[in-house]
Amino acid sequence: MKQYLEVFIVLLLCLAGCTATPNATQTPSLPAQIIENKGSDTLVNLALAWAETYMQEHPDVRISVTGGGSGTGIAAMINGTVDIANASREMKEQEKEAARANGIEPIEFVVAWDAIAVVVHPSNPVDHLTLQQISDIYTGKITNWRQVGGENRPIVLLSRESNSGTYVYFLEHVLRQGDSKSELLFSPDTLLMPSSEGISTEIRQNPNAIGYDGLGYVTDDQKMVAIARSPEGPFVLPSIETVNDGTYPISRPLFMYTAGEPTGAIKEYLTWILGDGQAVVSQLGFVPLKKE
Repeated sequence: MKQYLEVFIVLLLCLAGCTATPNATQTPSLPAQIIENKGSDTLVNLALAWAETYMQEHPDVRISVTGGGSGTGIAAMINGTVDIANASREMKEQEKEAARANGIEPIEFVVAWDAIAVVVHPSNPVDHLTLQQISDIYTGKITNWRQVGGENRPIVLLSRESNSGTYVYFLEHVLRQGDSKSELLFSPDTLLMPSSEGISTEIRQNPNAIGYDGLGYVTDDQKMVAIARSPEGPFVLPSIETVNDGTYPISRPLFMYTAGEPTGAIKEYLTWILGDGQAVVSQLGFVPLKKE
């Protein structure tokens, strides 16, 4: 009986060893690396496309993308709540000072280019404007379409909200035309829209409206206006070609900012965006970086 008991114990020990062996050789899976990315509504669709493409190629990385405006993204980067801030404008000097006061040195990356299109309802006969005319329209000097060759109708002004980088760029480079001493402001009659979709919706239903938006957000049911730097022309429509050759007068770089030099997964992601990721840019209506 004792012999049978000893054999039974040995068999139990063998079974225990056999079942334990596979577990002992298994390698525990590593947690996914998470990158938080927030900011510009102009960049949000492109940033989402980048994230989706990159995660398909790198299943060990998770990238969270949200909008809210350039100012919101930059503030989050300064506060340390996101890894990458998207911006459709350069950081302001006071934002850089706030970052440094928080022990952060912002690092800037130009990730693509964009044209800001001026758009009207398709029924509007006005198809070209100068930068000065656009400035006069948005500051309230010109209030009727008849003053710029259109019909006798009041002009309805549409703009992004002030936390938008597109708003800031349009104010500084179109209304003020690059004059740092200018104090021109948007007319108080301007309707501030919370998103690109808000501008598109209003343009579709209001034949008196004028708006501006990133080229990638212009739909077929909006009419783009050709723009010139002076009355002599040339009047140019926004496109990848006219941004690259410098003939379209309202174009700008798009940025990503990190808190200090990026490392690890963040560095690898940005390197991909500046390289293979540029193939995504033109698919969404933006302008890829020129190859060196």
